[in-house]
Amino acid sequence: MWIIKGEDMNEKLKDIGEGYSHSKLILTGEHGVVYGKPAIAIPFPLKVKCTTKNYDGGIWFESSIYTGSIDDMPVKLRGLSLVLEEALTILNKPNEGLLINIYSEIPIGRGLGSSASIATAIVRSLFSFYGQNLTKEQLFYLVNIGERYAHGNPSGIDMEVVSSEEAIYFKKDKKVQYIKSAKPFYIVVGDSGKIGDTRKAVENVHHRRLLNPHKMESHIDEMGRLVEKSKDAFLAGNMDLLGELLNSNQEILENMGVSDESLDILIKTARKNGALGAKLTGGGLGGCIIALSNNLEDGKLIAQELINSGAVKSWCFSTKENKIYTFEKMED
Repeated sequence: MWIIKGEDMNEKLKDIGEGYSHSKLILTGEHGVVYGKPAIAIPFPLKVKCTTKNYDGGIWFESSIYTGSIDDMPVKLRGLSLVLEEALTILNKPNEGLLINIYSEIPIGRGLGSSASIATAIVRSLFSFYGQNLTKEQLFYLVNIGERYAHGNPSGIDMEVVSSEEAIYFKKDKKVQYIKSAKPFYIVVGDSGKIGDTRKAVENVHHRRLLNPHKMESHIDEMGRLVEKSKDAFLAGNMDLLGELLNSNQEILENMGVSDESLDILIKTARKNGALGAKLTGGGLGGCIIALSNNLEDGKLIAQELINSGAVKSWCFSTKENKIYTFEKMED
């Protein structure tokens, strides 16, 4: 526990504190990572910004999904209030007198790391407001409070990648490896519009593992081997091989019971329209898919076809540049 004692002579209270973060995508290895296998995750350039200002009263929270007192936060957002309260304890500041604004481009409950991203932005904003340096250890300690509330027993991969500008090779309780591809990749993401249930998906895998341990262990081990191959393909910039590995990963996830019809339709659409590979990303049972395309123009075409096949939103971007193209379903 870190608690800043007394008044820090270097503390400079700002009129406004700002904190930023971004979304994430699991490239390969979701669910296997819960059982000690590796996974690869990449930054997804959907942004979160948090601002902190003085406020006459308690703590007032403003966002697109909730506006009101922190004391009346909905149950599903309670993890964020726990993060905020613990951060103030570390900063040795009263739990009052703050206006917290959240501006997020990340859809909630889609396996894109929204809870970790928003918590990261909140913590960074609070430390910025009070003029205090924030260590990586403090940040992860605080964000993990919210992640435990949201997901039960998180692996930690989300909070690692939402605070990183590089792709990561992650293994629970091991030092994170930052990896960089020899060539740019072109990524397409499709939102099924169905809120995923990571906690339920993880519980389903656990239940299946109890019922048929040999079969599930085989799936988990194969996923671990697949991630190692994906790491090599990623580093080499081998898009064709990485695409094949995404498809293989999806087959394992289907066998583990975490895909569903909403995802399967989008995955088939992406492959039919030229994707090198496609799979669900995140916990599954709703949420999003990720696909790999040959180039940016092909990616845009796939993104539009995903909309035509029922996706409520899709995105396309290159790992080479910090620019994202958004496609949305037109209102009738």
